[in-house]
Amino acid sequence: MVALVGWQRVIARLVKKRFLSSHPHRALPAVPPPGVRGLSASNSSPSFGLLFDIDGVLVRGRNPIPGAAEAFRTLLDGSGKLAVPVVFVTNAGNCLRQERATELSRALGIEISANQVILSHSPLRLFKQFHDKCVLVSGQGPVEDIAKDLGFRNAVTIEAVREAYPLLDMVDVSRRPRGAISVSSKLPAIEAIVLLGEPVRWETSLQLILDMLLSAGRPAEWRGHPPDPHIPILACNMDLLWMAEAKMPRFGHGAFLLCLENLYHKITGQELQYEALIGKPSPVTYNFAEHLILSQARERGWRSPIQTLYAIGDNPMVDIYGANLYNRHLHRQKEEAPETRPHSCQSVLVCTGVYSDPGGVPSNTQERKTHTVFHGHRDFMFDPNMVVASHVVQDVGEALELILNKEGWKCSRDAQP
Repeated sequence: MVALVGWQRVIARLVKKRFLSSHPHRALPAVPPPGVRGLSASNSSPSFGLLFDIDGVLVRGRNPIPGAAEAFRTLLDGSGKLAVPVVFVTNAGNCLRQERATELSRALGIEISANQVILSHSPLRLFKQFHDKCVLVSGQGPVEDIAKDLGFRNAVTIEAVREAYPLLDMVDVSRRPRGAISVSSKLPAIEAIVLLGEPVRWETSLQLILDMLLSAGRPAEWRGHPPDPHIPILACNMDLLWMAEAKMPRFGHGAFLLCLENLYHKITGQELQYEALIGKPSPVTYNFAEHLILSQARERGWRSPIQTLYAIGDNPMVDIYGANLYNRHLHRQKEEAPETRPHSCQSVLVCTGVYSDPGGVPSNTQERKTHTVFHGHRDFMFDPNMVVASHVVQDVGEALELILNKEGWKCSRDAQP
């Protein structure tokens, strides 16, 4: 399985301290919200960390989910700082981390640092062997700025390829070039492809990405036979579906990848291969989140080892599968570093996003796995047990209440706000 082989290689690089030390965690403001005295526990040093999905858990599109901000404030201590280590792990990737942190700060009413946000493409910072290569980037938003922020120094956009090779994009009649065209590419050969997220014009991106794969990054020199192997592909965000303001889930980047994989196979008879698949449910992303959690604990001076991670999400095929997969990895690693690594990663499914049960929270979560259609990526083996959450709750408020009770933490509120 390509995805699992890839993340095992990357995990060894993730533990290098120089990455964490170069991204310090910015302290949150000591301004407690009205009506909250803060968390208390027999041990003021937390032994657990929280991994929050965003879309479908805290917000729907640009709108905060009712009660999410109020629930999140129960995690603040008496001085208004987070009393436990928290990271936000999202498969969104059409912006910079600071922009997403600003949106979250506004939605939750507290300051969130960019170093607490993990976007689907954040682990690409670690793939330094590609940072000096000429890479084609696909996605939405400021893709050139995103690529630069991740460390890529020679990124080329889909639009730049269209301009260099005006005869390639022919699906939309209205976008076809008019008059005589002389093709003389000013672009260097594309050495790798970085798929940040779903593009706006799928037909254009599918066509030009396939052109690069079939020509070894040199469409002006196409010989008619696809290279084997093709140039490397690094793909972020495998979500088939995600939840916005609409009543029904919407296509995610996983749907685009499915189209790309099937087109490549139909044309060449071969399977498309990935150098890396990152974003949830990849263990690479959860390992990245774990190290940010441990970094926060060290910087705050919390001495108790982090023993348990709680991953709160709305998508069984992404959030729950990924958390359960990482929980399996932690159990396998327990004997090697029992004092320095968390012992488990518990999955918590909320019913406010992709997963929605009209009958309320099911009393027997095991019943769902017998009716499951796997929406995960083809390179991740489907095990029905992997999409069964450790806990199923109605919303993020119930999730935090459950977790705090399990950990022996209590939240006290003033009688008068």
